[in-house]
Amino acid sequence: MSFKKKQPDLVLFLTTFLLLSIGVIMVLSASSYHAMLFYDDPYYFLKRQIRWSGLGIIAMFFFMNLDYYKTKKLIITGFIINLVLLALVLIPGVGVEVKGSSRWLGVGTMVFAPSEIIKLAIVFFFARLMSTNAEQIKTAKGFLSYLLILAVVAGLLLKQPDLGTTVAVAGTAFCMFIAAGARLSHLTGLAITGLVGVAGLIYQEPYRLKRIIGYLKPFETASNEGYQTVQSLYALGSGWLFGIGLGNSRQKFLYLPERHTDFIFAIIGEELGFIGIFLVILLFFLFIWRGYRIALYAPDRFGSMLAVGLTSIIAVQSVINMGVVTGALPVTGITLPFVSYGGSSLTISLIGVGILLNISRYAQK
Repeated sequence: MSFKKKQPDLVLFLTTFLLLSIGVIMVLSASSYHAMLFYDDPYYFLKRQIRWSGLGIIAMFFFMNLDYYKTKKLIITGFIINLVLLALVLIPGVGVEVKGSSRWLGVGTMVFAPSEIIKLAIVFFFARLMSTNAEQIKTAKGFLSYLLILAVVAGLLLKQPDLGTTVAVAGTAFCMFIAAGARLSHLTGLAITGLVGVAGLIYQEPYRLKRIIGYLKPFETASNEGYQTVQSLYALGSGWLFGIGLGNSRQKFLYLPERHTDFIFAIIGEELGFIGIFLVILLFFLFIWRGYRIALYAPDRFGSMLAVGLTSIIAVQSVINMGVVTGALPVTGITLPFVSYGGSSLTISLIGVGILLNISRYAQK
């Protein structure tokens, strides 16, 4: 690229590291009892989180210094490879099954989730299409072509099954469609179709229907379907303004499921109170603001659409996770970016940050 490099966006950089630091501390606090009980090592999850954080930071710096425009020629090949990986997890004996879902590839503890990589892949793929032919998405035929691509990805994700990631990918794509200038009538039709589709998927699977019942009547179903939501609300409610103190959570003693992954936001509320929750939300607002600002000042349409997609991934996931933890949304398996325990998700998120920082280095006022 011919544009002169500048310093990367410092606010985005510092915000990411603050969220990452909070995540490492809270993973230790939320997982120590579970780790001691099942692995005889209270630092078991902390050590793994630090290793993944280190790997993610290295990847972030690599992509921060790699001209993002040079990745454009590899996008189609990368997207096809990711579709193949998504299909491979569905093959018995190849995909690693955990809790009834086949979402991982690998051996032993060295596993990764292709569903995390596809988030980046589809953002890159759509950004390339939107920059190559800007007017295509404004036509019915062009918009339909985007939807067909999205449908293929969603179909593979739902086969795993992974409704949460499907919704996150669809939400990210929707944000990119808006930024690319899709017609309001097309977006409205997509939104209605999506809501009807999600309702149909929920009705089709009994366990999803139970989650909706637990969402609508959590305290009436507190012993089964509403258990996670109720325990999460207990954690948030007991934190009040300043929390009960770092490391003093009661819900982490196996009362709240997925305490160091999907529901770590509840432990933050319990131990650090409203102040802790407000700080985390503020940091995500800062991240999203800087991400979309990078999109506005990007030197080309490809960089702009790429920044919109990468920022939207974090925005959609954080909103869904916080909504689930606070009982505003039905329970689904979405982690809180940078904060929740998880190798694949954390590494991919940091790679996305690296690319955002790279785009910010070419910002044009």
